[in-house]
Amino acid sequence: MSGNQDHRAELVADCRVRAVTDLFAHTWDPVVLAALHSGPRRRGDLRADIGGVSDKVLTEALHRLLAHGLIERHRFAQAPPRVEYCLTRLGASLVGGPLKAMGEWILDHGDDLLAAQDAAPTPRAAVPPDRELSNRRGRR
Repeated sequence: MSGNQDHRAELVADCRVRAVTDLFAHTWDPVVLAALHSGPRRRGDLRADIGGVSDKVLTEALHRLLAHGLIERHRFAQAPPRVEYCLTRLGASLVGGPLKAMGEWILDHGDDLLAAQDAAPTPRAAVPPDRELSNRRGRR
């Protein structure tokens, strides 16, 4: 096997690849990261800026991103209490690297992607085999 093929086999078996792809499995995680790129934000400001995200989903995304070490939570001792979220160095490297590249790709190819999705045939609803047979009999 060539060196390049060895490297691919290593990546396939590597749980780090799964950890990275998991970051993109949750729709709102990259959006929250991108929103934090401009600097520390309060939760309410994040929710308002992102738009369309429910309070519950934002909470889940923040918890996941904290657990992955991509963001930090800073609590300020004041009345009323204030909490801000910001990117860690690791999070900033993700936003400035792969997310930036994906954003550029979206700008270049997003319209083509949406057009292809619109042109794709609508998948047929799954019909249990016994129901399909009865539908055929009824049409005869």
